[in-house]
Amino acid sequence: MGVWHRGSGRTSTGARKKRFKSKRKYELGRTPTETVMGEPKQRIVDSHGRHKKKPALRIQEVNVTDPGKNITYRAVIEDVEENKASMDYQRRKVITRGTIIKTSKGRAKVTSRPGQEGILNAVLI
Repeated sequence: MGVWHRGSGRTSTGARKKRFKSKRKYELGRTPTETVMGEPKQRIVDSHGRHKKKPALRIQEVNVTDPGKNITYRAVIEDVEENKASMDYQRRKVITRGTIIKTSKGRAKVTSRPGQEGILNAVLI
């Protein structure tokens, strides 16, 4: 079944709206990219206009910033500790924005969107 990002077919009171146009390609959505730990793998997805997105399917390393020293390191992801987006994501170790991960430099909070941008940035906590 397709994912569509378009207006509701009903009014605020619940009445059905009359459909005055068909579905458009720019209204088309897609299932979320659930990034997990593993050997790096990306895919190329069409975006609006000439642009392409490269969401990360699997990722192994992270750019970790130490706010005290203002230095950024490249670290290896060891484990996904907490994901407040969904309990199911936490169980399956899916990495999204706001996820707490365990790295070789310490615990860090993910600040980027790996399912959209294809890169993983985090800040030490």
